[in-house]
Amino acid sequence: MTDTSHHRTARAACLATALALLGACAGNDSPSNVEAPGKTTTVSTRALDTGAALLQSRPPIEALNAYLDGFHFYNGHPDVQMEAHHYCAILNEEVIQCVIYDGNRKDAKLMGVEYIISEQLFSTLPTAEKALWHSHVHEVKSGQLVAPGIPEVAEHALMEKLVHTYGKTWHTWHTDLDKRLPLGVPQLMMGFTADGQADPRMVAERDQRLGIDSSKKKTGRADIPAPPIAPGADAWRQGEVIQIIDPTATPHRH
Repeated sequence: MTDTSHHRTARAACLATALALLGACAGNDSPSNVEAPGKTTTVSTRALDTGAALLQSRPPIEALNAYLDGFHFYNGHPDVQMEAHHYCAILNEEVIQCVIYDGNRKDAKLMGVEYIISEQLFSTLPTAEKALWHSHVHEVKSGQLVAPGIPEVAEHALMEKLVHTYGKTWHTWHTDLDKRLPLGVPQLMMGFTADGQADPRMVAERDQRLGIDSSKKKTGRADIPAPPIAPGADAWRQGEVIQIIDPTATPHRH
C-alpha cells in the first residue's frame, strides 16, 4: 500500500469513528433562550407521549445522529448573529440534512433546517440557486464549527470532509427576536467567511459553555487545506442579498 493510500485509509477510518461517535457524549449544556407559552403538560398528555415513545418507530429522527455546533447570521444583516445547534442525518457521501435548535436540552426550540452538499453537487446548481448557499471553509478553518463530545482525531477527520461542503440554511423561528412563538416568515441564513466577522463574545461564551477552545481548534486544523470557494457561493460578499420580505414585519424585525 502506498503512503497516499495508507493516509486515505486512515482518514476514512477516523471519519467512520467520527460518524459513529458524533453526539454520543455531548449535549444538555446549552439551554433554550425561549419559553413557549402554554399550560403545563397534563398527566394524560405525558402518558400519550410515553406511549408513543415506546410503541412508535421514528426512523427519520433516529437518523439524526450527528451533532454540530456553529454560528449563523441573517443574510443581509451580518451583525445579527446567533449560535445554532445542528442535529444531522448523513444521507450519503454527498448530502447531509440537519435540523437546527437554539439549544441542546430537551426543551430546545426548533429554529430551522440546513441542507449540506458536496462541492461536486454544488457545481451542478443553476447560478441563481447558488446564491442561496454558503461555504464552510472559514467555519472549519476558524475552529468555530465543532462536533462536541467526540475525540479530536475523529472531529478533525470530519472537518476534512465538511471543508469541501456548502450549506443552505433557513430559520423559521427567530429566537433572538421572538421569545414566545415562531412569528413571521423563514429567513435565509449565512455563515462567516473571514476572521473578525463573528462576535468574539458570542464565540467565547459558547466555548466556555461547551468546554472547548475554538482558537486551539483553529491551530489544530491548520493542516487542513482550504479549498477555493466555488463561484456563486457566499453571494452576499458581492452585494447580492436574497431575503424573503416579511409582510408581518415590525420595526424591530430584519
